[in-house]
Amino acid sequence: MAPQEHLFDVAVIGGGPAGLSAGIALARALRSVLVVDAGGQRNLSARGVHGFLSREGMSPQDLVAAGREELERYGGTAEHGLVTSVRRVEDTFVLSLKGGGTRSARRLLVATGISDDLPAIPGLAERWGRDVLYCPYCHGWEIRGQKIGILAADAKSAAEALTFRQWSKDVTLFLNGTVKLNAEEAEQLQARGVRVVEGRVVGLDVREDKLAGVTLDGGASVPLQVLAISPVTTSKANMLQQLGLEPCGLEEGEGSCLETDESGRTACPGVWAAGNAVDVSAQVMTAAAAGLRAAAAINADLVLADTQQAVAAARA
Repeated sequence: MAPQEHLFDVAVIGGGPAGLSAGIALARALRSVLVVDAGGQRNLSARGVHGFLSREGMSPQDLVAAGREELERYGGTAEHGLVTSVRRVEDTFVLSLKGGGTRSARRLLVATGISDDLPAIPGLAERWGRDVLYCPYCHGWEIRGQKIGILAADAKSAAEALTFRQWSKDVTLFLNGTVKLNAEEAEQLQARGVRVVEGRVVGLDVREDKLAGVTLDGGASVPLQVLAISPVTTSKANMLQQLGLEPCGLEEGEGSCLETDESGRTACPGVWAAGNAVDVSAQVMTAAAAGLRAAAAINADLVLADTQQAVAAARA
């Protein structure tokens, strides 16, 4: 455990792909870096990581473990803990941890990710990341050729159904009482052979621990092997209120995230954010890349601060 009096160059809140990627880059830049992680990354229920060069199919748990090992190999510190609040004391950020204790750093990176709030359908949460999915690029290859259902949530649902059609000829869009198709969407879906079903999905048919179909509010059952949903993605960065940073609403759909510039810099000086905390659709590899980009910006900011201090000392 990091000693309370130690001042780190950078504290990273969140030890998923974005946070660990940033932590490793900063440690390799000879910065003292602390990564505080409470666990609960959104992809932990998935069987494997996909779309990550050279790590195809690796379990999310193994990926995080490998990242922590790399961080510590370069002198970084990984600590399990939940950051409940952050305050600024002069030029230092002070992180308060659940259960007591504080950690201090000159700069802060928020990589807390998001939580996925699932539709209120019995049994859905237990199948999340298995045969109840979200991202076609994360799981499309594994579910190719299967019976895929799309649970409509918003105006993007028709496009989502057309995208999943790339991986299967057997795709059904459940309007679920939330979406009304326009003429163009209906024509496109029909042309691509995507079935459209009215009514609300109220239950799952699970057999031998596999999804076999869904039940509609009228009692009808539709055979399926996979159900794609669009969860409400909610920011997990509420510990920043004392810094004046609040998650904002998304441009499309429900949910929240942090706003940053291209480097990950937030409106609060000295604070960056990366990964799903900023981009709710970021996959593992793009989240890691965002962490690396933010790390470079943070190090550049520290180089400038160190240089200014050295010039001031030389002039004194």
